[in-house]
Amino acid sequence: MSDGSYVPDKVGVEPSLGYFLSTARNVLAARMDRAVAPLGLTSSQIGVILLLWFERASTPNEMSRVLSYDTGSMTRMLDRLEKKGFLVRQRSHADRRVVELALTPLGRDAAQQLPDRVASVMSDQLRGFSADEVTMLVHLLQRFIANDVDSTMVCGHAQSPTDGPSRASSEDRDEI
Repeated sequence: MSDGSYVPDKVGVEPSLGYFLSTARNVLAARMDRAVAPLGLTSSQIGVILLLWFERASTPNEMSRVLSYDTGSMTRMLDRLEKKGFLVRQRSHADRRVVELALTPLGRDAAQQLPDRVASVMSDQLRGFSADEVTMLVHLLQRFIANDVDSTMVCGHAQSPTDGPSRASSEDRDEI
């Protein structure tokens, strides 16, 4: 398929690449949900907690962009995390128009536990794969994602050429 052709009339449901990518994502999300449930989190919320912990995003707008969530979905997720006590929203001291996010002590405690839980799930899910196969899988997925010129990756190396630090300009800041 290096020529880019993916013939629509030959695409079925189960044997298609899209089916397997979607199913792999669903399997991983279900396993992550089970692993982080004791912390009071879901697999969807892991990204927000870790982006705050590793200081990769600090505003709702940045979170939306990095995680590819629309602002409405991000608002609902942040509402749930705030209600559970994992984070707080606060006005920026430098620019009162900007809402910044910060982990609470509960959020920091969860963030410290997440890497081990995530690693355990990934190790189980990759059981039987060689180190070279894992490297190849990551590389292939990075290339696959990089073919979308609008994509940025949270943890990867594929970014569009115009990407720089993900700090929002004043005109695209919002108060999610």
